[in-house]
Amino acid sequence: MQTSPRTLWTFAITSVALFMVSLDNLVVTTAIPVIRTDFGASLEQLEWTVNAYTLAFAVFLLTGAALGDRFGRRRMFAIGLTVFTLGSVAAALAPSAEALNLARAAQGLGGAIVMPLTLTLLSAAVAPERRGLALGAWGGIGGLAIAFGPLVGGAVVEGVAWQWIFWLNVPIGVVLVPLAVRRLDESRGPAGRLDLPGVALASAGLFGIVWGLVRGNGQGWGSPEIVGSLAAGAALVAAFVAWELRSAAPMLQMRFFRSRDFALANTASFLMFFGMFGSIFLLAQFFQTVQGYSPLGAGLRILPWTLAPMFIAPIAGALSDRISPKLIIGTGLSLQAVALAWIGLVSTPTVPYSSLIVPFVVAGVGMALFFAPVANVVLSAVRPHEEGQASGANNAIRELGGVFGVAVLAAVFSHVGGYGSGQAFSDGTNTAVLVGAGVVAVGAVAAFAMPARPRRRGTLAATEQPLAEAA
Repeated sequence: MQTSPRTLWTFAITSVALFMVSLDNLVVTTAIPVIRTDFGASLEQLEWTVNAYTLAFAVFLLTGAALGDRFGRRRMFAIGLTVFTLGSVAAALAPSAEALNLARAAQGLGGAIVMPLTLTLLSAAVAPERRGLALGAWGGIGGLAIAFGPLVGGAVVEGVAWQWIFWLNVPIGVVLVPLAVRRLDESRGPAGRLDLPGVALASAGLFGIVWGLVRGNGQGWGSPEIVGSLAAGAALVAAFVAWELRSAAPMLQMRFFRSRDFALANTASFLMFFGMFGSIFLLAQFFQTVQGYSPLGAGLRILPWTLAPMFIAPIAGALSDRISPKLIIGTGLSLQAVALAWIGLVSTPTVPYSSLIVPFVVAGVGMALFFAPVANVVLSAVRPHEEGQASGANNAIRELGGVFGVAVLAAVFSHVGGYGSGQAFSDGTNTAVLVGAGVVAVGAVAAFAMPARPRRRGTLAATEQPLAEAA
């Protein structure tokens, strides 16, 4: 069966866009020690350099999907790329840590519009019998970009300057926007008004929780600011859920979570990104701060972790059409948990790199097995016209996992160790990575609890049509 030129263009454009916005999740990790020196930034500010992007990314992913459904996916895809490119320019020109973090938030907003639309545009362009393979390639590209972030960041920082991490996005964005307008087919989702109260409640609630987590060590966990921030954030998130249950046009259909496939796949996604993001945030600094490697040297040493998704994720995606995805996802998360625990147990200030190669490879294989089957499970659990919302929900949940992972594991790091000495940094990192391993292990349990086979597309529609009509 031949693939049409339109499909090839769609795959190429969405893949490059996915790679670019995913890369910026962790591209700054190997640059953090340099940014810390240039701006005299605190640990809290460095956390926000990562979290400003991922928080804006996570909060507005559902909004990005809804905007695409309402105003046209191709149109919003091009607008999102434009916002992301302008945010990259602002980040490259940032004169301070605060300005950099604001620019990172703008990048996150643009990325939030682009990310879910890459999946819906690609899914609509691919024949059903090739869907698993296409989503496998999509997952592999996304995973590869996230994993390659530290290497690309290190190479750019050492070869030019950390600002070029962001300048590199600009020519890519300038080329992609007109290509998207000319080569992608326009499509829309179900008509409906935007859920502005839902956006406001979710944004404020998640910001309150992350603010409390990031500032907890510095201000004291029992301080009025932290207790108030966490309590207000939790209350607003609860209000968001209550609003979505009664809204005529919710940004997130809560009935999706009545599907065991959807609920458990998203639980596994949240826990996977929690452990992975938080651990990479610290390990990328470990090689520079403790062992004295250059930014590029640090990125190269994480390379065994980064290469596996390129080769394994497409195979895992294709296999998810033939065997139970829960076995692939659960095995991947188990390998990731074992690898993180291994790293946390053997790392010392003087640990030879050879002792870390095998656990890095195991982590890479585990990550590759996870990405593609999860996308297939999530999209198979909803109606075709709801793929935009489902994709936005899955990406939002896993990005929130990354936000929480960086915030919580950095808090563990600060409580146990710190930047005071190599031993203190190693002690804090090891404890935090072990916590991350435990969280990912819980994700593996959630994955193995999924049904043996994902429900066929349309099953959810048939079983819950009365619920949808009642809403």
